[in-house]
Amino acid sequence: MKKVLIITYYWPPAGGPGVQRWLKFVKYLPDCGIEPIVYIPENPTYPLLDESLQNEVDNNITILKHKITEPYNWASAFSKKSTKKISAGIIPNKKKQSLLQKLMLWVRGNLFIPDARVLWVTPSVSYLSKYIQSNGIDTIITTGPPHSLHLIGLGLKKELNVNWFADFRDPWTTIGYHKELKLSESAAHRHKLLEKEVLTTANHIIVTSPTTKTEFEAITKQPITVITNGYDVEGITKQPLDEKFTLAHIGSLLSERNPKVLWESLSELIHENQDFKANFQLKLIGAVSQEVLNTIADFKLNDYVNNLGYVSHTEALLEQRKSQVLLLIEINSPDTRCIIPGKLFEYMASERPILAIGPEGADVSGIITNTNTGVFSTYTQKDKIKQTILHYFDAYQQNNLSVNAIGLQQYSRKSVTGKLAELLNK
Repeated sequence: MKKVLIITYYWPPAGGPGVQRWLKFVKYLPDCGIEPIVYIPENPTYPLLDESLQNEVDNNITILKHKITEPYNWASAFSKKSTKKISAGIIPNKKKQSLLQKLMLWVRGNLFIPDARVLWVTPSVSYLSKYIQSNGIDTIITTGPPHSLHLIGLGLKKELNVNWFADFRDPWTTIGYHKELKLSESAAHRHKLLEKEVLTTANHIIVTSPTTKTEFEAITKQPITVITNGYDVEGITKQPLDEKFTLAHIGSLLSERNPKVLWESLSELIHENQDFKANFQLKLIGAVSQEVLNTIADFKLNDYVNNLGYVSHTEALLEQRKSQVLLLIEINSPDTRCIIPGKLFEYMASERPILAIGPEGADVSGIITNTNTGVFSTYTQKDKIKQTILHYFDAYQQNNLSVNAIGLQQYSRKSVTGKLAELLNK
């Protein structure tokens, strides 16, 4: 059986979307004739924890651990709350940042390049070089963010000339929060240089969206393959639907992911339609920035909000399948057109209709349309948003709100893992 070393920062008990992709790949790779060996930090600082994910890790999988120096541990001595939020990618609005938050963002962007886990690179290259040579491994995979893990791959490639696959769950210098890091000109240049070196040195690049593939093709001539995230058969029994007409958002709502056009549409519908007012509920599951909560309050929606906070992945799936409609919200920026969140595929498998709002040309639009799982709208299409919600509400009142999805099998975790295995076996 072919051995492949997978270098990842996020691993159970880490929670959030970053852990799901490779947890599931590792689950199914042995069925494809590949033995995954997973390398993770021994003492990580995870912003979110989900102990239930430990149950999905096969005891037969070899897991290597090595100590990491975490600057976020130092920063938490000054402000644990701000450190945890910035570590999780929740960056406060520029106008509302405290002096400490501004300093933390400057340090994060300019002193720790490409990110705060960069201190793990050198000891990891040293440790893994010995392991790779002792265990006859010729193929490695690095997955980021954090993109410093790709520098581990770069070091191992230079030292051992291993076959290296660099997996980008998100872009590097074009990701939405990158420009919020208060980068100096030299720091921004350094990020670009490292990004190019990784993209031109790795044997194969893996991305999660067509837009990211197009962006990277302008930088490198190395082969690039799109392998999306997917859905798993989670063994969750069919749930009774919420009695209320629930619009549920599952996952983080960052400060910039704040769809005022949606809040305004909901506020208007409440005033225009008494039945809607009596039955509507906005269900928020996951970390929500204070700015988003304040905006919701500005539109006088507080009485309709059920804010459950962060819950385990299993609980999130249960709530997802009970909800009447699922909300998929992305930041309104050209930089986010490439973002295809992992939860989209779980949404599609939940048999609940999706209302997605994002930038024009977003990759998620084609997936939702082609699978007949919901409606995509841009931030400028307020009438479309209202009409879609009303259409779903009418179906809810008639007790026949459902979807007839098509072509979902291509996005099952087994299918996407099979695509990965084909690459690794070439």
